[in-house]
Amino acid sequence: MRTDRKHPAALPFLFLSEMWERFGFYLLLAILQLYLTDAESGGWAMDRKVAVDIFGTFIAFVYLTPFVGGLLADRKIGYAKSIIIGGLLMGIGYMGLAVHNLTVFYLSLALICVGNGFFKPNISTLLGNVYNDPAYISRKDTGYNIFYMGINIGAFICTFFAAYLRNSIHWGAAFMAAGIGMFLGVAIFIAGLKHYRHADVRKPEQPGDMPLGSIFAQVFIPVLVAGFIGWKIPGNIFGSDSTDAFIFACLPIIYFFVNLLRKASPADKAPVKALLAIFAVSVMFWAVFKQNGTALTTWAQFYTDRELPAGVEQQARKLYLAENVTNKQDSVVAYDKEFKVIKNDKGQPVKEWGKNVYLKNVAPEKMPAQGASISLINTELFQSINPFFVIALTPLVVALFAFLRKRGKEPGTPTKIAWGLLISSLSTFMMVAAVIVCGNGEVKASLWWLFGCYGVITAGELLLSPMGLSLVSKLSPPRFTSLMMGGWFLATSIGNKLSGILASMWDTYDNKVNYFLVNFLLLGFAAGMIFVMLRWLNRIFREHTK
Repeated sequence: MRTDRKHPAALPFLFLSEMWERFGFYLLLAILQLYLTDAESGGWAMDRKVAVDIFGTFIAFVYLTPFVGGLLADRKIGYAKSIIIGGLLMGIGYMGLAVHNLTVFYLSLALICVGNGFFKPNISTLLGNVYNDPAYISRKDTGYNIFYMGINIGAFICTFFAAYLRNSIHWGAAFMAAGIGMFLGVAIFIAGLKHYRHADVRKPEQPGDMPLGSIFAQVFIPVLVAGFIGWKIPGNIFGSDSTDAFIFACLPIIYFFVNLLRKASPADKAPVKALLAIFAVSVMFWAVFKQNGTALTTWAQFYTDRELPAGVEQQARKLYLAENVTNKQDSVVAYDKEFKVIKNDKGQPVKEWGKNVYLKNVAPEKMPAQGASISLINTELFQSINPFFVIALTPLVVALFAFLRKRGKEPGTPTKIAWGLLISSLSTFMMVAAVIVCGNGEVKASLWWLFGCYGVITAGELLLSPMGLSLVSKLSPPRFTSLMMGGWFLATSIGNKLSGILASMWDTYDNKVNYFLVNFLLLGFAAGMIFVMLRWLNRIFREHTK
C-alpha cells in the first residue's frame, strides 16, 4: 500500500458510494411527509399527525437495524458483502415506493430499513479500518469529515431531482431516481473493492464473547416479543401504537449494551462506558436535528413566505422547480387555519375556495385573483439548506483543526462533540425569533430564518455527527467495533423516534415559541451533561487511543 499520500486511495470510492446512497435516502426523507400528506397530486392525503408518526417510526427503524447489520458483518458476512446486500435491498425498496399501493409502500419502507442496517454501519466501519493504517491514522477525524461531506453532497442535489421529477412527472419518478442513485452507489463500491479488501476483516469470537446464536435468542426474540406487547397493550402509553412498540422493542437492546459493559474485561470497560455515555447524550441531538423532515418542513410549507421572486420565476417554472398554485374553485384542495386538509364526511379532500379556506402557504395579501396562479418554492428544496452548509463549512472546519493540530492545540474528539451539542442548542433560538417576528403565523416568515437555523445547527452537527463515527472507530475494543457502531446508530434511532414524537405535538402548542423552547431545553440539558463528564471522557480517550 502506498503511504505517500495524505489519505488512502479507498477514500474516493467510499466517498462516492456513500454520496449516492445518501442521495436516495435523503431524497426520500425530503418528500416523505409531503407525499404522505399530499391531497392534490397522488399522495396519501394523511393527517399530519399520522404522517409524522410514520416518518418518525421509519427513520427510527432505519437507524435501529444497523445493530443487527453490524453484528452479522462482524461475525459472519464481512463488511463488503454486507454493504452490497444492503445497497441492493435499499434500491429495490426505493423503487417499490413508486407503486401506489399501501401494502407495497410499507413493505418498501421495511426493505429500506433492513438494507440500511447492512449498509450504514459497515461502510463507516470499513472507512475506519482503512484509516487504522499507521500512515493515515492521524488523519482519521479529517477522513470522516470528508466522508461526511460526501453524504451531504448527495443530500444537497437530491431535493432538486425530487422537485423536478414530481413536478414534471409524478411522485413515483422521484422514488425511481432514489433507487437508481442507490444502485449507482453499489456499483462504485464494487469498483473500488481492491482498495479496501484488506480492511474487510471479520472478528472471530473471543473468550467471553456472547455467541451469535445466544445474541439472537437473548436479544432479538425478546425484541420481537416486547415490540408485539407494546403494539397490543391497551391504550397508548407514549402516544401511538407504533411508538409504544418501538420503545418496548428497544429495551432488550439497551439491556444488551448494559450487560456488555458489565461483562467487559477491565481493559475494555472504560472505553465502552465512555461510548455509552456519548450515545446517551447524542439522543437529544438527533431528537431535535431530525425534525428537519417534520416540524421544520411544516414551518417551510405553511409558515414561510415561499413566493418566488419575479426575476427567477420563469426560469424556475421551466426547470420544474416551482410549485404552481391556481386560485380556481373546485381545483384547489382547501386547508383550515391550522393548515390541515379539509375533508368531507366521506374523508375525501374538499376542493373549494371561501372566507375560511386557505390556499397552500400564500399570504392573504399575496393571494392571486380568481383564475390566476402563483409560483411557490417547492417545500423540499429547503431540505438542501443543511447539506449546503455542510459542504460549505466542512473545508473551514477541517482547516481549523489542521491549524490547531500543527500547534498541538487540537481539542479531543469528546470536546468537539460537547461543543457541537452546545452550538446546536442555539439554533432553536433562531426559530423562537422567527415565531415572534411573524406573530406566531399571522404573517408569513422570511425564508432567511430557516437559513439561519440550519446554518447554526449545521455548525454543531459538523462537530458531533462525523466525530461520533470517528470516536466509535477509535475507542471501540477491536473485536466488536461494528457492534459499537450499531450502538451509535441505536442512539440515533431512539433520537429519531423522539423527533417524531415531538413533531406530533406541533398542533398542541398554540404558541410555537414554546415548541422550540422545549427543543432548546432538551439540547441544553444534553450539552450540560457532556460538559460535566468532559474531563473524564478526555482522560479515557487519551489512555485508549495512543
